[in-house]
Amino acid sequence: MQLRTLYSVGAMSLLWCAGLGFALGAAFDRPLEGDYVIHDFKFASGESLPELRLHYTYLGRARKDSSGRVTNAVLIMHGTGGSGRSLINDRFSGVLFQKGQLLDAEKYYIILPDGIGHGKSSKPSDGLHARFPQYTYRDMVAAQYALVTNGLDVNHLRLVMGTSMGCMHTFMWGEAYPDFMDALMPLACLPVQIAGRNRVWRDLVMDAIRSDPQWNNGDYTAEPTSALRTAAGLLLIAGSAPIQMQIALPTREAADEFVQKYMPRQMDDLDANDLLYQVNASRDYDPSAGLEKIKAPLIQINSGDDFINPPELGIAEREINRVKGGRFVLLPASKETHGHGTHTWAAVWQQYLAQLLDATKPPEPK
Repeated sequence: MQLRTLYSVGAMSLLWCAGLGFALGAAFDRPLEGDYVIHDFKFASGESLPELRLHYTYLGRARKDSSGRVTNAVLIMHGTGGSGRSLINDRFSGVLFQKGQLLDAEKYYIILPDGIGHGKSSKPSDGLHARFPQYTYRDMVAAQYALVTNGLDVNHLRLVMGTSMGCMHTFMWGEAYPDFMDALMPLACLPVQIAGRNRVWRDLVMDAIRSDPQWNNGDYTAEPTSALRTAAGLLLIAGSAPIQMQIALPTREAADEFVQKYMPRQMDDLDANDLLYQVNASRDYDPSAGLEKIKAPLIQINSGDDFINPPELGIAEREINRVKGGRFVLLPASKETHGHGTHTWAAVWQQYLAQLLDATKPPEPK
């Protein structure tokens, strides 16, 4: 999930489908954007679209070695409700993509796709509403692969990385295309099916939408406001950071004022069908059976204050043992972490990205 800072001290609120521009130096003044259309895309459900549009943001340019293999492409995938552009901000791209930083855009070809149903890619709110194909994570990853290989002519990835939903997609990439990348860095997820409390709060969001009479089976003429109010509240709690919110909202009055300002602004950014599809797309996610298929070195990072992936479950520690070359890092909850949204605060975990890049550095040509 995509998160943003609402207060200077770091109280967090979910940000859906928004992005902030960030200067990247004279040679890369701004990220560029493009669209790739996949014709007659077949979904796992058996449905199809004559044209599936994949929007993407990118920085830098591809470089190839003497054999024609792309050596510097980096794929970074966003969280639920976000977009590739939403990762262009001071805490993520501002820490990683500038000159001299770990993913310097003058050295790397950085690809930030909008997943199906997100950003400027094809989605229910474009017009089909509830008649839009019932896409799943499997469809989203297949479309990303088509974009990278056919749309952008990239035959190898230096790094695959993702936040939240993108974290889960990273595990799926590692299993589906094990020889396609040098390294994997999933941020803020678990490599098992979504169950327990994680599935329950998603069910509550979906139930709120489906049970609102204004939703009208997806054919609404005005947004079902009661449903979106409930959904926005659940999303806020799921993405909350307890330490950060306690610092930012130290009194009852401050907390009440925050909610009053948060709800209308957040609801303005939501579309009921888009949200319903986004939350439900995870229903086929379960990489646990194929973790041994992953070949590329992998560092998984979660934080101790993550409501969505609570560390007390011990799942990440158990499952990482099945990933050859896999390593799990749990960041202790502190004033430096930001709940589930820690995935976007690159300064907190970039040291592990540096270790991963260094460990997977290709040999110098002779």
